[in-house]
Amino acid sequence: MTTHAGAFPAAGSLNERWHRLALTLFTFVVIAHWAEHLAQAFQIFVLGWPRPQAGGVLGLWFPWLVTSEWMHYGYAVVMLVGFFALAPGFTGRAKKWWKIALWIQFWHHFEHLLLLVQALTGRTLLGHPQPVSVLQLVLPRVELHLFYNAIVFVPMIVAVYLHMRPSREDRAAARCTCAGA
Repeated sequence: MTTHAGAFPAAGSLNERWHRLALTLFTFVVIAHWAEHLAQAFQIFVLGWPRPQAGGVLGLWFPWLVTSEWMHYGYAVVMLVGFFALAPGFTGRAKKWWKIALWIQFWHHFEHLLLLVQALTGRTLLGHPQPVSVLQLVLPRVELHLFYNAIVFVPMIVAVYLHMRPSREDRAAARCTCAGA
């Protein structure tokens, strides 16, 4: 295992000795984000709240924040950086699934970039009254984000599962200690 003096965690050690901790923290952030979207869906579909008032748990205290395209874009960037930064720690079948999640998140990031640019410029896609993403042209925003979260989360969790329980070949190629002894 390589270590880099003075850096915490250094690029090499992030995917070696710090990989399990970083992956755990990243997974926690992803699950917390999922919980927000599920709370919002509960508010709309079970409690019958109007969509503009259904902002998840965070939206109860900071309604201005959940309507900010900057917040959504920032989260999409954090996700993309996390996927790229943690990718070198994956091997074999787990790496394949991690890359699937990464590329889906890359598209999701593009959609949020498109929304942010529209919000900043005031020029919307196809003359819509508010910013819309490409897939939002066919799916409402709440349902679209539930869909995006699912199609990013499922391959990510498959990757994490395979990474924590690797085949003999994948374990031999691993640089980190996520799978234990």
